[in-house]
Amino acid sequence: MLNRRDFLKTVAATTAVSTLIQPLNLAQAANFKSIKPPRLKPGSVIGIVSPASATFVREELDIVQDAVRALGLIPQLAPHVLDKYGYFAGKDGDRADDINQLFADPKVTAILPIRGGWGCSRILPYLNYEVIQNNPKIIVGFSDITALLVAIHAKTGLVTFHSPNGLTSWRTQQTDYFRRVLFAGEKLIFKNIKDADDNDRLMQVKYRIRTINSGIVRGRLIGGNLSVFSTLVGSPYLPNLKGAILFLEEIGENIYRIDRFLTHLKLAGVLKQIGGFIFGQCPGCNPGTDYGSLTLEQVLSDHIKPLNIPAWHGATIGHMENIRTIPIGSQVEINADSGTITMLESAVSWS
Repeated sequence: MLNRRDFLKTVAATTAVSTLIQPLNLAQAANFKSIKPPRLKPGSVIGIVSPASATFVREELDIVQDAVRALGLIPQLAPHVLDKYGYFAGKDGDRADDINQLFADPKVTAILPIRGGWGCSRILPYLNYEVIQNNPKIIVGFSDITALLVAIHAKTGLVTFHSPNGLTSWRTQQTDYFRRVLFAGEKLIFKNIKDADDNDRLMQVKYRIRTINSGIVRGRLIGGNLSVFSTLVGSPYLPNLKGAILFLEEIGENIYRIDRFLTHLKLAGVLKQIGGFIFGQCPGCNPGTDYGSLTLEQVLSDHIKPLNIPAWHGATIGHMENIRTIPIGSQVEINADSGTITMLESAVSWS
């Protein structure tokens, strides 16, 4: 069965400190306000990093640089981008230093991870959140990069982006969303993309919206990969979720594990805080041959329906082709009946 790690394998000036930087609580103070990073422009410099799993084949780094150049941008490699420490792309302190240095570098406009895998959570205590807050930049990614995106937003207020990693496909539709959100600063409406297989059918089969609770609500959009997000509970790296719209996605997990993650969020008091809920794609998450297993739909209904907040599942968000660029920490409106996410503001600044 395909899981998150298997999927990532198939798609193919701060000081350099290794001492622990104490977590700051900058964005969780009173009068929280999101910070928008400056938009991308042709010729912007993009820092390429490896904050999680190692890149063992140099050609993969070359492919990422080609994608950056094709976007009209200039790649800049982080010092430890090809380091290896077991399955990590170098020691925790070194991977964190790369991110700290890129945020501090005035030439760099955005930070693009090569891949996810596993490891971002380990570097969170080593990041210099004061430097990040004082030098806002675009940072993108998905899957394990969820930990990095959510923690940076929690600590600094910086809007981050659930978005392609460097080694995703960069096909036309995926690239179009990236450009519209990060270059043009558009306020988009996200709705499910019709699958090509459904074009000659009388009815839609794939990517159907399944409403859990009807309604429309506005709030700050927060989320990412379910298993990664749930591990942040109880740490200082989880944002204030009061009234937030929580979106989650997963891949290749048994239904009982999805149930376990959501139960953890419930018992920790996370779910009772949110104002809306979206569950994206979960390929490979089915009962399989487990006798008597709950379905994903039943698990989501058990945990989310009693909240009486607008909620649906089946959004085209997750480990899939045409990964769309969605802001974390920006204000949106969701409609649980139509399955739409409407950006209420540009997620980037024009400075």
